[in-house]
Amino acid sequence: MNQQVASQKKDFFKETLMKNILNSFKKTLVLPLALIALFALPQVALAQYPNKPIKMIIGYTAGGAADKLIRPIAERVSKIIGQPFIMEYRPGAGAAIALDITAKADPDGYTLHITDSGPMVILPNMRKLAYDPLKDFTNIAMIAGGGTVIVVRPDSPAKDIQTLVALAKKDPSKWSYGTSGIGGVGHLAGEQFNKLENLNITHVPYKGGNPAVVEVLGGHVPFLFSSLGSAATQLEAGTLKPLAVTSLKRSVMLPNVPTLDESGYKGFDAAIWFSIVGPKGLPAEVMAKLVPAFNQVMKDPAVIKGIQVDGYDMMPMTPAQMDELVAKDLAKWGKLIKEANVRDE
Repeated sequence: MNQQVASQKKDFFKETLMKNILNSFKKTLVLPLALIALFALPQVALAQYPNKPIKMIIGYTAGGAADKLIRPIAERVSKIIGQPFIMEYRPGAGAAIALDITAKADPDGYTLHITDSGPMVILPNMRKLAYDPLKDFTNIAMIAGGGTVIVVRPDSPAKDIQTLVALAKKDPSKWSYGTSGIGGVGHLAGEQFNKLENLNITHVPYKGGNPAVVEVLGGHVPFLFSSLGSAATQLEAGTLKPLAVTSLKRSVMLPNVPTLDESGYKGFDAAIWFSIVGPKGLPAEVMAKLVPAFNQVMKDPAVIKGIQVDGYDMMPMTPAQMDELVAKDLAKWGKLIKEANVRDE
């Protein structure tokens, strides 16, 4: 009997001990498991990216070069990633407003921006900005690049670059040039041209390429340094006449139009590029969706043809190569701006 009681007590002790050990073990697991679940939530959310429409900010007015370039690309990318792009136009300040908005957006992949070399690498050399082009953005995809084009109305007395220069020197008060905005490649090309020919013609900036084209068509400004994309429709229709392009090589869209380099301005090279950026710190999961999607679309023959028709060249690059390009061009344009004494107006 004593042995049986002793055995029962021993079993009870062992059972109680095991229960206490198990309860203690469960308690110690509660917090780690909860923390694991908590930290896993963002990863689950990012793995589902994108699950709502993506905003694409455009720093110019509708109908300009950036708008024309991004629309067919965004349409195809949306089919790959399963969400539409909503275009949001934020023109002004040479497209610096749009870049500032992008820099301050949440880095969740739902705010992207098609930018160009003007506000990214030229304006920062001309004025103090709220953003840093090297630190405040994530480079995603390169779209295309090319020169600007000097255009006049078909009834302009300037039939070529040489007559334009002669007329501007004879009566500078009657001559001014328009661009898509202060700090753009067109502006810098115009100021370089001014300096090379010792001209004193006034720069007239507009809030985008499309308004600038409208103004030259209306006779309110004698000529433009225009992006090829903005002028493409009017050039094709014959309502604008091209005099020269500012890139070192001729445009695919305008193979019969000489470069300024060919027109006697040796080494003249003012080209523009367009790229897709997001705020700094886009997660790897977001980049893993966006970068391959844009790269795939940029190989589409229809997209390539459309870009070339607008006068631009394809510029395939990785995000790391884009980082290097921004740094290189920031230094290049800074040197030219200083040498040409280009001023922020």
